Amino acid sequence: MSDIVAVILAAGKGTRMKSQVAKVLHPLAGIPMALHVLRAVQDAGVKRRIVVVGHQANDVKETLGEEFLYALQEKQLGTGHAVQQTVDLWPQEEGPMLVLCADTPLITAETIKNVVEQHRRSEAVCSVLTAQVPDSHGYGRIIRDDRGYVQKIVEEQDADKREKEIEEINTGCYCFSRNELGVALRRLKPSNAQGEYYLTDVVEFFQQQQMKVAAVELDDYRELQGINNRSQLAEAEKVMRRRINERLMLSGVTMVSPESTYIDVDTKIGEDTLIQPNTRIMGASVIAGGCEIGPDTTIQESIVGGNTTIANSVVKKSRIGVDCTIGPFSYLRPGTELCDGVKIGDFVEVKKSVIGDGTKIPHLTYIGDANIGKRVNVGAGTITCNYDGVNKWKTIIEDGAFIGSSTNLVAPIRISADAIIGAGSTITKDVPANSLAVARGRQKNIEERGRKTNTISKKEKNKEDM
Repeated sequence: MSDIVAVILAAGKGTRMKSQVAKVLHPLAGIPMALHVLRAVQDAGVKRRIVVVGHQANDVKETLGEEFLYALQEKQLGTGHAVQQTVDLWPQEEGPMLVLCADTPLITAETIKNVVEQHRRSEAVCSVLTAQVPDSHGYGRIIRDDRGYVQKIVEEQDADKREKEIEEINTGCYCFSRNELGVALRRLKPSNAQGEYYLTDVVEFFQQQQMKVAAVELDDYRELQGINNRSQLAEAEKVMRRRINERLMLSGVTMVSPESTYIDVDTKIGEDTLIQPNTRIMGASVIAGGCEIGPDTTIQESIVGGNTTIANSVVKKSRIGVDCTIGPFSYLRPGTELCDGVKIGDFVEVKKSVIGDGTKIPHLTYIGDANIGKRVNVGAGTITCNYDGVNKWKTIIEDGAFIGSSTNLVAPIRISADAIIGAGSTITKDVPANSLAVARGRQKNIEERGRKTNTISKKEKNKEDM
């Protein structure tokens, strides 16, 4: 399919979205909805993809990336006008021309391939992807001739009463013979209620020239439902996430509750990983095989090594080695890197730190801007005091060190190999290797100053007052 060119219409504002963001950039399963269409086209074997931009054109181009060609539609004067803006980007050789809408993110590569194949077989100058829908309100209606070919497409606002009763609608996906499309585009006129240049009018032009226009009917109309508001976006999200979960389960991933599992389209998960309920895995995260993730866990843009367990926790932009245990109620912030066999326990927060092999941070601890070596034990309530109000400072804990409970490590500081920090210490100076550091006030016991000694009964107080 190397001779095919695809035009994706992405210039509209999408006023019904009620948003400051261009409609085609609204995310669906982790990526902009327009990118779903562009990827489906690519998966169908189409390499030359032209995106028509208009509203917030620079934002759309920056978000979608440089791998596509772009045509600018400065004024939104209809779909026919949009395709006219792409003519200078067409290759000189003849071939099929696909036209699709960027707000139909559920379209599949299989459907696109089918449209092209049927277009080639039919020898039509145009093939329109159509669908039978239970409610055709708002869609362009397909008017067929006696032979079953498409005679014309009538938009909702231009349709009469009889035409509005037709349930076969135009999905907005076409396949044209490129040369004939070029001729038809030059003949387009805004002769409609909206004063716009409709791409659908080229169908009538082909009929007038006695050229064949074929219809390719879609089995499931929901695949080409357009996104015009937030409610429709949510419905499309459900469909897309169900597809993602089914694909992963067929590849060897177990999901206890697929209905409460939310995985983005770019996430990769290995065989024999178990996903517990209420889990969300976002972005281009990679989860190796044999892991157990969840319940109630969020992982964003992170890499997780094999045989790792993460429960009731949040992990953002982090790297986790093999055989690690995280949670419950851990928070790994961006820049965290756990080596192999690390334990991060309940109510532990780690930020922008490297934790060495076999190190354990079991509970109630904050580690920030730190390098911690291998086989370190960090006691409960330990805090790295990394921020002095102006700058962030580094804490270094070398291999084999033991940090007692309720320790404050005031950075910048280095705890050398095999050192021990006594519980309850506030450490402000470096600790040499194989040393014991204790930094707390000397305990003083003052006798007869307890609660019982200082309590005077009302009766005794009354005696004193007499």
